[in-house]
Amino acid sequence: MQKNKNKRPRWTHPSDIRTQLQKQWQRGGILSALVIGKNLFPKRLAIKAPSATEMLEQFETVRAWIEALRTMPHCRVEMREFKHKNLGKNTVPQAIYFDCQEDLLAFIGKHAEVKRFMAVIEITEKQQPALLAWLAKKPLRALALLADWSKLMQVLSWMQTHPRPGLYLRQISIPGIHTKFIEIHRGVLAEWLDLTLPANAIDFNVSGVSQFAQRYGFRDKPLLVRFRLLDPKIKLLPGNTMQDISLDADSFAALNPAVSQVFITENEINFLAFPAMKSSLIIFGKGYGFEMLHKAHWLRQCRIYYWGDIDTHGFAILSQLRSHFPEVKSLLMERKTLLAFKHHWGKEDDPTKRELSGLSAAEQGLYDDLRNHCLQENLRLEQEKIAYDWIRAVLRSEDKINTETGRRIFIHFQGVKTGA
Repeated sequence: MQKNKNKRPRWTHPSDIRTQLQKQWQRGGILSALVIGKNLFPKRLAIKAPSATEMLEQFETVRAWIEALRTMPHCRVEMREFKHKNLGKNTVPQAIYFDCQEDLLAFIGKHAEVKRFMAVIEITEKQQPALLAWLAKKPLRALALLADWSKLMQVLSWMQTHPRPGLYLRQISIPGIHTKFIEIHRGVLAEWLDLTLPANAIDFNVSGVSQFAQRYGFRDKPLLVRFRLLDPKIKLLPGNTMQDISLDADSFAALNPAVSQVFITENEINFLAFPAMKSSLIIFGKGYGFEMLHKAHWLRQCRIYYWGDIDTHGFAILSQLRSHFPEVKSLLMERKTLLAFKHHWGKEDDPTKRELSGLSAAEQGLYDDLRNHCLQENLRLEQEKIAYDWIRAVLRSEDKINTETGRRIFIHFQGVKTGA
């Protein structure tokens, strides 16, 4: 009972008014109104007042509450008159009014921010009026970028003058602006470029910060394919070196080595420790990323295997790979291997549950068990936890099944658990 007695009544207090206005500020509505010229004033805020019973039972508390509201600075209180059967005629607050922008800003302490934001509006209106709509939509983001606003305007102007420049970002020369600045601000620049460049200056087939260069016509660093020859008799370089080579995607596509079979795995140590095999080659790349292999048409003549983690993303990567190379077979991603290494089971951090179209019936069954937590919640068996002897035994078995015709390639991808 004592706890309820000391509890503050749920009427609107000055701190509640301040909190309500702070939330409106964080939503950006006050700043957006400045961009579009919308008049928000006088601004009325309804309040919750005591009930008739509370007025009778907590008369002194109600008087103090009324006084606190009436003495709030920078606003006025609208009173409502009523007649109480025990207390007679009285007035209580029913709304708070802020009659002008200056009063509201003084109340929440945002005069300085608005002054700086007005400067942003002025610069944008003069230099890039097409961005005013963006400014109205994301005013707080604009405020956070204020220190760099003039530089961002310069970069945007340069891009409008040089659409699809065919340069590396590092080659751009704008006085006072280093190219790291452009890289850091690719996100906001992409939004602006989409609004201000002509459609023929944008590649709408790609998107996202990672594909900024391609979308807006810059040169990008080449995709590299790292591979290792597993057959000592096949040499692309002189000497008895490990033949661990990295090439750009175009050079790899033109390589066409004398190999015949493909194994795909996601772990660098597996890539380095993979056993020597005839007519074989292993490639180290990125899961969910097969752009570097797309032009290598000679891969379609090869028997290709994919070896990934036994988890939901491993099967998602396998499914995606089959959209490029439909005949890919999975390796060490079956139920037998999973159960044999139960003592090494772990947990997948961010499993996917999406439908996959590129799995066999057996793979689909295991994938369903994983995404539905039938064996263990978020079950994962990482490929590096499979015993090396087990791997060699499976490879020997595959050799017995497969004839020694055609080419042999073993492709390795480093898993990147994104886009699930």
